[in-house]
Amino acid sequence: MTRPGLPSATSARPASSRTLVVVAHPDLASSRITARLAEAVSDLAHVTVHEIGPAYPDGRFDIAREQLLLRDHDRIVWQFPWHWYSVPAVLKAWIDQVLTHGFAYGASGTELRGKTLQLVTSTGGPAESYASVDPTSRFTMTQLLAPLDATARLTGMRLAEPLVLHGARTVSDENLAVHAKRYRELLDS
Repeated sequence: MTRPGLPSATSARPASSRTLVVVAHPDLASSRITARLAEAVSDLAHVTVHEIGPAYPDGRFDIAREQLLLRDHDRIVWQFPWHWYSVPAVLKAWIDQVLTHGFAYGASGTELRGKTLQLVTSTGGPAESYASVDPTSRFTMTQLLAPLDATARLTGMRLAEPLVLHGARTVSDENLAVHAKRYRELLDS
């Protein structure tokens, strides 16, 4: 699934239409949802699927390589399972190490400005668990995603409408296939 190396400078589409999918899962080999979604878009010619966990098992990222990948793509997708009301640790570490001052934010940190950030996530609980009327969580997905919205704003990216699959633990194969098709269509548009 991972396309090794950096994107080719001679790709068929112009750089402005390229999409980088940063897949962040603590154990992708045992994943049913995240792995299936990544597989659904991995053969799109203008999409680079980049699985950061297996690429950096020690959690130390090649900052220059990661930043070059970001520069080379116009749309950035963070694809991850929702963990304890946040992103998995591997994605948080990637954000901390790669989105540096002078690159992603600050007076000279303009490399991500004008790009689109697309969040693609799955939750274990049903959609009702993420409604403000639910006494357990008390917060909507929009409220819970606010830190990622703030990250997009700080870096000058536009946050697209998130694509969320709720109830991942109990989703049927048929509904997963429909969601994977929707994801593919979103990235192919």
